[in-house]
Amino acid sequence: MRLPSALAALLLLVALGACAARPPANDPEALAEFVETNDPLEPTNRAVYAVNGVLDAAVLRPVALAYRWVLPQPVRTGVRNVLGNLRAPTILANDLMQGEMQRAGITGARFLINSTLGLAGIFDVAEDHFGLRGHSEDFGQTLAVWGVAEGHYLYVPVLGPTNSRDLIGFAVDSVLSPWFWFGQGTAVEALRYSRVGLTVVDAREGVLDALDQIERSSLDPYAVLRSAYRQRRAAEIANSGVQAPQSAMGTGIGIGVPPARRDGPPSR
Repeated sequence: MRLPSALAALLLLVALGACAARPPANDPEALAEFVETNDPLEPTNRAVYAVNGVLDAAVLRPVALAYRWVLPQPVRTGVRNVLGNLRAPTILANDLMQGEMQRAGITGARFLINSTLGLAGIFDVAEDHFGLRGHSEDFGQTLAVWGVAEGHYLYVPVLGPTNSRDLIGFAVDSVLSPWFWFGQGTAVEALRYSRVGLTVVDAREGVLDALDQIERSSLDPYAVLRSAYRQRRAAEIANSGVQAPQSAMGTGIGIGVPPARRDGPPSR
């Protein structure tokens, strides 16, 4: 798992010199579009997007299709529930750092209920029987609430669309998770990497139809994903009541932008 991450980081560092030219001030429409898209590294990002497309076609999409074919929907839902339940401590920490006490209470209650009555999170008893609807929160959102600007848009191999603020948030969330510190030994490491692998496969399976549709119908899938990602993140940061299914790592990094679903009641 470390080698692909190192290669991705190296690819980004090598390509940082490829930047989009900022339009001149005498072309206000082009300049406004340049600022709005917030993608000054667009040539680099598009190159990474193209490389990622080859990797996705060769590995991620076939694995996601096999995952969907082998496991029936109820089993896949159970896996997704377990993965979401494992993220609850990280979500709780970010709820608290944002001062969202009501949402923190819901997150804590969901974790306790689903970890016990829900059989380690396989069943979402908290929502189905207690009306406690879940939400996603991450350190990228926390930084946004604290007033940190999003930084430049980035496209990262495997993990997909993000920005510099959310990339930092992803790293912090990895360390915030108690499962990062829990246990040691070969068995624990195997479980930890299995969780990461399942999270990526589950996330890719969740956006199979949406991404296929974008590829079929869009003249510029890269631009569509960029726009959808930024809109989704703005909605999540505002706790607007709309949330897409969790991304690859449950943070502001996502391998795709699937259709939104309803979240819990907004508190901000």
